[in-house]
Amino acid sequence: MTATPLMEVDDLCVHFPARGGGVVKAVDGISFTVHKGETLGIVGESGCGKSTTGLALLRLIEPTSGSIRLDGIDVRGLHGKALRAVRRRVSMIFQDPYASLNPRMSIGDIIGEPLEIHGLHTGKKQRRRRVDDLLATVGLNPAFRTRYPHELSGGQRQRVGIARTLATEPDLIVADEPISALDVSVQAQVMNLLEDLQRDLGLTYIFIAHDLAAVQHISDRVAVMYLGRIVEVADRVQLYTVPKHPYTQALLSAIPVADPDVESVRRRIILSGDVPSPLNPPPGCNFAPRCPKVFDDCRSLDPPLATVADQDHRAACLLYAACRPVGST
Repeated sequence: MTATPLMEVDDLCVHFPARGGGVVKAVDGISFTVHKGETLGIVGESGCGKSTTGLALLRLIEPTSGSIRLDGIDVRGLHGKALRAVRRRVSMIFQDPYASLNPRMSIGDIIGEPLEIHGLHTGKKQRRRRVDDLLATVGLNPAFRTRYPHELSGGQRQRVGIARTLATEPDLIVADEPISALDVSVQAQVMNLLEDLQRDLGLTYIFIAHDLAAVQHISDRVAVMYLGRIVEVADRVQLYTVPKHPYTQALLSAIPVADPDVESVRRRIILSGDVPSPLNPPPGCNFAPRCPKVFDDCRSLDPPLATVADQDHRAACLLYAACRPVGST
């Protein structure tokens, strides 16, 4: 990709002080870009730093270091009205539709609140028309505006959350596991809605999930995270057909295949041990203690995220010469 990215994240770190001393490295130096109109999927195990990354992009959690540039402007240096303007352009769909909606507010007030905050209507009639339009856009009856969250199903609540996100006409939407709390029967409906909205409104997504099949379905590019770091990023087709990092290979080997004949002969990669603590990550490569392809250098050298195939396929693994520090063997 050669076009100027909509968002550029460079060496982003989010560290938290731990009880009893020490630092939890929830996000530890990640870099990526997001281009207008695309969907970047971020995938990894629970606790790898995916959701923390999403919250940091909107500064709902303050980054420890690094930069977040939106159209070239560093979001970390903004405050007050300037930061509010960024949050109009970058919005978020939260994971839990039960916890993310205020139970004391009507659906109309929940969707209309961003319009009030950003001064996007001139009166009650205009606000009501806009709320009704947003409800219709996400496939809900405008009459829902008078209802309360407890009167809606999980899928309907998540549609309300999406309508609220759309209220400010954002350029970029961070979708933080938007289907993980929903029934399986509803997940496909919400995924299809997100794709339709992207096509119709020209939206850009960062789609955060641990569901590899969902990420494959909706994403243009995919970044794989492990213990606070990105270990591989590539075009969706490349990543799912020729994964380079041993962790990505292990993740993909765990995806069930519908064909029983293929499933019966497919080789699964079983990782040993548990994910190390972000309070005390291992020296060298974070994945070394569990990697089936580990060798001595992995336990002392920290591999950078480097190009290992074509220009857009990068991985952080010492198996590839591009990831080896100069002078190493």
